[in-house]
Amino acid sequence: MKITLHPTLLKTYFLFLLLTITSFSLKAKGPDDDGNTGKISGFVKSSDGQPASFVTVAIKGLNKTTMTIEDGSFLFNNIKPGNYTLRISYTGAKSEEKTVTVTANNVTKVDFTLAESATDLNEVTVSSTKTINRKSIRIGKMNVSPIDLPQSISIIGRDVLDQQQALRLSDVIKNVNGVYLYSARGNTQETFAARGYNFGATNMFKNGFRVNTGAMPEISSLERVEILKGSAALLYGNVAPGGVLNMITKKPKFEQGGQASMTYGSYDLYKPAVDVYGPITSKLAYRLNATYENSKSYRDYLKNKRIYVNPSLLYKISDKTTLVVEGDVLDYDFVPDFGTGQVDNVIANVPRNRYLGAVWSTGKTKQSTATATINHQLNSLWQISGGVSYQYYDRRYQTTERVQPDATGDWSRPLNRTKTLEDYVTGQLNITGQFNTGPIKHNILAGFDADRYSNDNYTYVTNVTVNGKVQSSYLDQNNAVQNATYDKINIYDLNKYTQRTDMPTMNPFYDVVTTTNRFGAYFNDLISLSEKLKVLAGIRWSYQYIAPTAVNNFYTPALTQSAKSKTDQAFSPRVGIVYKPLENTALFASYSNSFVVNTGTDVNNNPLDPSIIDQFEGGIKNDFLNGNLSVNVTAYRILNNNLAQTATFQADGVTPNTNTNIKVLSGQTKSDGVELDIAGHPFKGLDVLAGYSYTNARYTKTSTVLGSTIAGQPLLNVPKHTANTSVFYNFFDGKLKGFKAGVSVFYLGNRTAGFLNTVGQTQTASRLVYVPKFTTVDASVGYNCKKVSIIAKISNIGNVLNWNVHENYSVNPIAPRQFLTTLTYKF
Repeated sequence: MKITLHPTLLKTYFLFLLLTITSFSLKAKGPDDDGNTGKISGFVKSSDGQPASFVTVAIKGLNKTTMTIEDGSFLFNNIKPGNYTLRISYTGAKSEEKTVTVTANNVTKVDFTLAESATDLNEVTVSSTKTINRKSIRIGKMNVSPIDLPQSISIIGRDVLDQQQALRLSDVIKNVNGVYLYSARGNTQETFAARGYNFGATNMFKNGFRVNTGAMPEISSLERVEILKGSAALLYGNVAPGGVLNMITKKPKFEQGGQASMTYGSYDLYKPAVDVYGPITSKLAYRLNATYENSKSYRDYLKNKRIYVNPSLLYKISDKTTLVVEGDVLDYDFVPDFGTGQVDNVIANVPRNRYLGAVWSTGKTKQSTATATINHQLNSLWQISGGVSYQYYDRRYQTTERVQPDATGDWSRPLNRTKTLEDYVTGQLNITGQFNTGPIKHNILAGFDADRYSNDNYTYVTNVTVNGKVQSSYLDQNNAVQNATYDKINIYDLNKYTQRTDMPTMNPFYDVVTTTNRFGAYFNDLISLSEKLKVLAGIRWSYQYIAPTAVNNFYTPALTQSAKSKTDQAFSPRVGIVYKPLENTALFASYSNSFVVNTGTDVNNNPLDPSIIDQFEGGIKNDFLNGNLSVNVTAYRILNNNLAQTATFQADGVTPNTNTNIKVLSGQTKSDGVELDIAGHPFKGLDVLAGYSYTNARYTKTSTVLGSTIAGQPLLNVPKHTANTSVFYNFFDGKLKGFKAGVSVFYLGNRTAGFLNTVGQTQTASRLVYVPKFTTVDASVGYNCKKVSIIAKISNIGNVLNWNVHENYSVNPIAPRQFLTTLTYKF
């Protein structure tokens, strides 16, 4: 169904867009074609001959500055003939000046060499004074500093990942307030949420391309993790509100180097890793990351094995064009674990180590990706970039699941087996550039993206009528129907019943193939009305088509399922304003909306329209201590005014409706919150990363129809309060030179899981599961001597017990006190 904006808003925006494009066209001749001026171009390199990007180049006395791009080049246009002094500067590096003479109709060449080597510059970058408000980001797709964007952004760099010895993405996310682990269902995957809304399968990206969330990503290959909070629909299309997460992998370098490391930890954790890079020719560079992980667990019977390989190539097609080709393969063997369960909506009091699944339970995930991205620098102001990505995903497991015992702790263990295959192809093209219309400066982004997603999901357990009774069943090796209840245990006393130990053979009943096609086109303009006032305006058109499902039956045609095709279209606008009363202070406000695809039909049996979600955001960004420390405060409201819920009546408006698949867009959810972000280097050697968030997410309008959610209930698994602090100090001189020490504190507030209470529910007690707040503290100490470094960590020092809860059946305890150490050799 097509969703349109108010006609006046659309007309106003497209008129503005037309005027902007027309103005740009009239200036097409521009300064590059002015016969009375010249140009200055050149390269900046490190002392060992490597390109130095992000170096500031300024012409003294003209108030003109630019920055080198990835190949170290820079360009000034429209320079009047005369003598000029160029000055280059880079945070933490020595500045340098050169005098040049510009003549009309000529290009003056000038090159610079920084005193530091490429390795020195990398070290400077890690501990530079660039705060989160100044760092270059890819998640926004524009060459704009975060301080100039009316949106909250968080960046977790490689230095933080190494200091904290992060093993999983959930370890990284603890550093981002307002974003939290939403669920760890069955120990098979990790899902995240922000500002009250689950990221699901749409909000996770790697190098700007959407990736499957069913595999736990490998952290060792990441250079950094970027989180764009709030709405990202203009840039990424059909994404849930709250934010998106982008993982940036390490890239090849034209310098020889690398490192090898060995991580050892509690419960027999062994993880060797290697990262090596260097030039193959003057135009071709490579990088290879590889890891192997083998570990047991604080949970009985659990074990884990991971093999990961990530090769990549960087080819300099020309001085202005680069091509990066990369791929990765993850092979992950695990044991499904659905936790401790709950009794009468209270988390069961069983030992943290007790495993309740069948001892033969097994699981395996395979994920492979291949990506090619190309960047072409037209000049110092205009750039074209694009890429294609392919992903294959295969996850399967067999176990007993859904730990749902009765009041005495007795649990009839149900069997289940899953098999999910996915193919995902996506592509995108972006054009970014800067130009002026009179005194007004424009920084634009225009582009499109498209993807094709195919999901093949096998069903092994379903309800079948046997001897006149409906029972949960599976097919054995002879395709005979068997009861899916495996056996009975008592979660409090494992000796009460004799447990089965055989592993049944389970054949599928059927598999369903669903294909989804997406396309989007977008335009965004950051308009600098003055040095202090900027306006951001943009719009996206999104199209999504879900093809009719294809069903392969393996048992009987009676199980055939069908679904109609579904098409959704929507415009997603964004507008914001940034006011900078001081150079290092920015006030901002923004409005944007996104859409969420709904299932079900309306009362006339038509596919249900998407829900349009409005997001409002405002705040202040500050850099203190000469740019060494950023302190940002953000407030937001996310409002879904047309939440899908069960229709009260059928199409005649009189007959009560009892079909939960027939819906109307009349409900409402609301999420209000405030976030505080602190990050930087207050003084040499000290790294600080801290934050706090308050989130009030709830249902505000619901139906009175039986089975509908009751208004006033909180959105599930949303903590009202989260907080984090990470402080690391590196000793640069004295007797402790080379040592480093740090502390990380993480707080997650009270939240509710389980199932929402509904109108007319048969249960008299609440169906919500209360999950209490908790705080964990980690401490680290390390030593670095030339090429060798070692760091050790004790996590959860207080041995705090808490849980991650998916609905009401996968109740997984957090890890107890553990030890972890990593020895690294750099070469």
